[in-house]
Amino acid sequence: MATTTFISKPLKKSGYTTISFDGWQMRDVRPPMTDEEFETFCLQNPELHIEQDKHGNIIIMTPVSYDSGNYEAETITDLTIWNRKAKLGKTFSPSTMFVLPDGEKRMPDTAWVSLEKHQKLSKWQRKKFAHVVPDFIIEVRSPSDDLQQLKAKITDIWLANGVCLAWLIDVEGATAWVFRPDREVDEVKGLDQTLSGEDVLPGFVFDLGVFREE
Repeated sequence: MATTTFISKPLKKSGYTTISFDGWQMRDVRPPMTDEEFETFCLQNPELHIEQDKHGNIIIMTPVSYDSGNYEAETITDLTIWNRKAKLGKTFSPSTMFVLPDGEKRMPDTAWVSLEKHQKLSKWQRKKFAHVVPDFIIEVRSPSDDLQQLKAKITDIWLANGVCLAWLIDVEGATAWVFRPDREVDEVKGLDQTLSGEDVLPGFVFDLGVFREE
């Protein structure tokens, strides 16, 4: 979700929860929620997009702009079209919560899970916030997002928990970054370029030209 309010300094677990929303922070609100309490909290507030970091702190995300919503839709549309032909996994919208091994509960702008991982989840697990790591994610930068914090989110949260391939796309800056575990980040400049799904998404190519103004 492109306009998450990130915290400039990591909030350590102090026995109480901090809630962050649009630059505001309420500290030491209550003891951290259990997984069940957090899921109930989200279900009771369907109008909000809520994440939780590994220390139990709550991050409430603001809605995206008109342009940002379109950028997100373009990425998930192309991924879904490829996946319908390849039939290698499942694609997920920005509203999908993933519970990661270190306790982070996050929602990328676009995600893909391999069929192998998907089939290991029971029907009951798929009805809840699933404990599964996407193989591939995309984050689309909104004008209000801090670029360095978005990069840190991909490295310290997504890759650290096992994501195999991640893209960060900054349409306004006409630049994309490709992240892989234990490798240097590749920078791709210009909206006349394409991004490859490599061996994670074999045959998938995303044309950044879709973001160019007509």
